[in-house]
Amino acid sequence: MEDVQVRTHVQGGGGAGRGAAAEGDAAFSWAPVILPFFFPALGGLLFGYDIGATSGATISVQSPDLSGTDWFSLSSLQLGLVASSSLYGALGGSLLAYRIADFLGRRIELVTAAALYIVGALVTGFAPNFVVLIIGRVLYGIGIGLAMHGAPLYIAETSPSQIRGTLISLKELFIVLGILLGYFVGSLEIDNVGGWRYMFGFSAPLAVIMAIGMWTLPSSPRWLLLRAVQGKASMEDNKKKAIQALRTLRGRSASEKVLTDDVEDTIVSIKAAYAGQEAEGNVWEVFEGASLKAFTIGGGLVLFQQITGQPSVLYYAASILQTAGYSAASDAAKVAILIGLFKLLMTGVAVFKVDDVGRRPLLIGGVGGIALSLFLLAAYYKILDGFPFVAVGALLLYVGAYQVSFGPISWLMVSEIFPLRTRGRGISLAVLTNFGSNALVTFAFSPLKEFLGPANIFFLFGVIAVLSLVFVILVVPETKGLSLEEIESKILK
Repeated sequence: MEDVQVRTHVQGGGGAGRGAAAEGDAAFSWAPVILPFFFPALGGLLFGYDIGATSGATISVQSPDLSGTDWFSLSSLQLGLVASSSLYGALGGSLLAYRIADFLGRRIELVTAAALYIVGALVTGFAPNFVVLIIGRVLYGIGIGLAMHGAPLYIAETSPSQIRGTLISLKELFIVLGILLGYFVGSLEIDNVGGWRYMFGFSAPLAVIMAIGMWTLPSSPRWLLLRAVQGKASMEDNKKKAIQALRTLRGRSASEKVLTDDVEDTIVSIKAAYAGQEAEGNVWEVFEGASLKAFTIGGGLVLFQQITGQPSVLYYAASILQTAGYSAASDAAKVAILIGLFKLLMTGVAVFKVDDVGRRPLLIGGVGGIALSLFLLAAYYKILDGFPFVAVGALLLYVGAYQVSFGPISWLMVSEIFPLRTRGRGISLAVLTNFGSNALVTFAFSPLKEFLGPANIFFLFGVIAVLSLVFVILVVPETKGLSLEEIESKILK
């Protein structure tokens, strides 16, 4: 993974300047690395928080006793919209990011995301009616779309090559921490009247920290140089700004020569990466040749990641646990916290073992576990309803299997599999596929469960999981230990 990140964001496919880059990354200090990782990663944590908080808020907002409103009697369609509207906003945010990300830059994109998080959380928390509640959820979701695009880019472009892969993988842990925090806040507020307002509103102060932190950080040096190479800024001015940004990001101990060589090397890499391409690019290139094969692999993974029921299991965890015998809302919320802790543990296993075990074994084993857990949930609702531990065990199996497979590895594969020429556009389309299918499944789960019944809906997800397992076995390659150039030459061609 280290090699992947170095070549993607430093080498850019070019061969020039490798010695300078190596020299620039030969030694680094942890102190200047922490904040440029932490503040963007808060964008992921706030995304995860929304998932966890929504789990309890959907119970609170429709409760006659706990809602604190006179519009608590929500239909299954309206409840699905409460849960999924932030994902529709994220879909819009992803489309917005595709158009404006290179214009704004990673830093300002993340400041904008934080501002939308703040506004969305406050509008939702103080919503006087259902319509305003949905507007707040959509605004928060647009922030999610911008944050999930800008955060990995900023982290990748500002971190030393030796730890770039580790930091990007740890961002998944921040998402899981956010889910756990959402479950925890939900458990504290679930028995309070109007508790859903605090569940949604709690993210606002965290977003303020993110906004202030991102405002104090320097712009991405690579983005500054990219604008100069594109002719949209002065090369000399932006080279000076990039050197100053690198000095902040690497620590004052870095020598002027090392920083200058790093900047010159990055300029060569960017020019090589953009050689022969149209200035604005062509999105349809992703559907041609090697790029189409890559999109089939990467897009297929993030699609199956969602349509095997992942949004439903997470967003409706507390509701599922309530029907499994934990009749008190607070009981269900507390068990959801335990599930969140287990999710955190299994994510750590995946992050630290993926380069040892490989991508395919973790995917095959994990997706197989997902299918088994979904069939167990279906069996619980059909014939094992007297055994609530079956539902809890199935949820734990689902979470554990997901976090060692689809959770982190789908996005790792997406970052590895696209050819350099179409990598940016390909990843943008993968993000759109992810959020679009996530929103669709989340929105459809509640009415589908009402129409088909919980046993049939989980059985349907189980069948889709089996199909996704076949897809992984037949289509997804092993990229462990391969450079990006080797993936492109050996796998895609």
